[in-house]
Amino acid sequence: MDTIRKTQSNGSAWGMLLLASVFEIGYALSVGGSQAFTVLSWSVAAVVFFLLTLYFLSAALQTIDVGIGYAVWAGIGSVGAAVFGSILLDQPLTLIQAFWLGVIIAGVVWLKLADSAKLRGQA
Repeated sequence: MDTIRKTQSNGSAWGMLLLASVFEIGYALSVGGSQAFTVLSWSVAAVVFFLLTLYFLSAALQTIDVGIGYAVWAGIGSVGAAVFGSILLDQPLTLIQAFWLGVIIAGVVWLKLADSAKLRGQA
């Protein structure tokens, strides 16, 4: 029973970390669109996304190790900001940049897999 709760808690923590990452992407794009906080709507969105990302990140880090959680959060946020910045804000994204963003995603996936109970020998 305790293992089931721990697995559910770990799953919830990873869900919160994913939400924090999505809000981080929103924050980064909003800061970019705010033009140094001179556009009110983008600036308000940036503050809201910032508060949401901090809340969900701090909630996730109660269960996930800080180093792993922060690396995953930053990786997803970085890749998401680069990809959506290219799409929504017409920022350039070269093939070599896309390659290295893919490397970041591969690292994020491996970090998540390394946190699984099965790989840690606790199954």
